Amino acid sequence: MTWGTQVDRYTAGELLDAFLDAGGTLIDTAPVHGDGHAEQLLGAVLAERGVRDRVQIAGKCGLGPGVDGAVADTSRGAVLDQLDRTLRELQTDHLDLWQVHRWDDSVPLDETLAALEHAVDSGRVRYVGLSNFAPWQTALAHERLAGRPAGLRLVSTQVEYSLLQRVPESGLVDALQHLGMGLLAWSPIGRGVLTGKYRTGTPADSRGADDGFSRWLAEYLGPGPSATVEAVARAADGLGLSPAQVALAWVRDRPAVASAVVGARTPAQLSELLGTEELALPPEITLALDDVSSPR
Repeated sequence: MTWGTQVDRYTAGELLDAFLDAGGTLIDTAPVHGDGHAEQLLGAVLAERGVRDRVQIAGKCGLGPGVDGAVADTSRGAVLDQLDRTLRELQTDHLDLWQVHRWDDSVPLDETLAALEHAVDSGRVRYVGLSNFAPWQTALAHERLAGRPAGLRLVSTQVEYSLLQRVPESGLVDALQHLGMGLLAWSPIGRGVLTGKYRTGTPADSRGADDGFSRWLAEYLGPGPSATVEAVARAADGLGLSPAQVALAWVRDRPAVASAVVGARTPAQLSELLGTEELALPPEITLALDDVSSPR
């Protein structure tokens, strides 16, 4: 998300190398990420290393950078044009997963679904999914697409999910399990708040100190979320781990979760998060975190 803005080309290369060395395979991106520069940067570092065949690229459509923020358009022409630009930026001939970035009331759903079908039929996309759709929207899109002549199915949806954001448990997780779809959890460490670094203020080198991100963090910095942050910190101290590792492991092992999408900006941050790979939280810790973070 920050590639091309807070992450430069050199650091991007370091992050990719560390990720691949650890056995990582899934990279999530979008036309709107990095103020429109993330895809080009990702394509450049993948090409430099010749490792396109070692990763699964999850791209998106329907949301792009505009003058005053992101602009939504999921019409057939817009998303297919966007796909062509994405493939050029990434220097590849296909995406492994193509996700509709968000619901668009201004465009008939069947028009967007037809574009997904065409992208798969043309070989430019292997699998299709959604992002930031409500439970009813997810179920509707899945059934509409599966009922079309091609019988194509949605394989995943990407939503925010963390100990500070448990809305997916209100219907979406059950729907995904019924439909056989996987959940990609974005911001699994609570937009960085679950690292504990904001407990005593805002570090100068954090995203919270950036004007573009500070408003995005605000809702997680109040007294309500702080109880969950403190519980995660106490669990981390007891287990000899970092709060970020505890928070990430909790999300990873939730029902329906296929992967957790992390946004490390530095190799040190990425190394810390990759340290959860072999980590399994004790059941009593999981239950305690479930309780303290449960929506009231």
